Amino acid sequence: MEEGPFKSLQGQLLVDSGSLAGSFFNRTVVLLCQHNEEGAFGLVLNRPMDKTVGEMIVEDLPERIQEQDLSIGGPVQGQAMSFLHADDYLPDANVIPNLNLEHSIDELLEIGNSFSSTSQVRIFAGYSGWGSGQLEDELQRNSWLTHPASVDHVFAIPPGQLWRAVMLEMGGVHQLMANAPDDLSWN
Repeated sequence: MEEGPFKSLQGQLLVDSGSLAGSFFNRTVVLLCQHNEEGAFGLVLNRPMDKTVGEMIVEDLPERIQEQDLSIGGPVQGQAMSFLHADDYLPDANVIPNLNLEHSIDELLEIGNSFSSTSQVRIFAGYSGWGSGQLEDELQRNSWLTHPASVDHVFAIPPGQLWRAVMLEMGGVHQLMANAPDDLSWN
């Protein structure tokens, strides 16, 4: 089988296709922030932690950042902090237009203290990572569906509704899955 040219899925959502039941990734929506031939880095968008940033991060951060809910970005390095920052004008955004992935507390402070009314931030503990070829294998096994990400997926749709919302956006057979109960063992 001829290997095609590498195709980066950066800026796509990975959506549990229904085959990840029982795993950490059951019904998750992962934003692929980086994807190259060496591997991929993603953040789960719909696993809130029930803790605020202020409860978990010792740094002295602005109140509007401290009050935010912290999300679990994935099962890798639970102590590692990442955040997604969106604004109406971020020409150098590194994930999708107007959406940046950052890791530095200094950067977070700067954003927290800025007066942009359109600035939005979400903070994650841990991340989802794939080594070289690993994600491609999972995609070949149909573990994941892919769907273009938007800033709204990160900020506007409540995490508890995101998986279903994306399945509905994808339409077709996915709409049926969106309305299926979480546990199908009863039928």
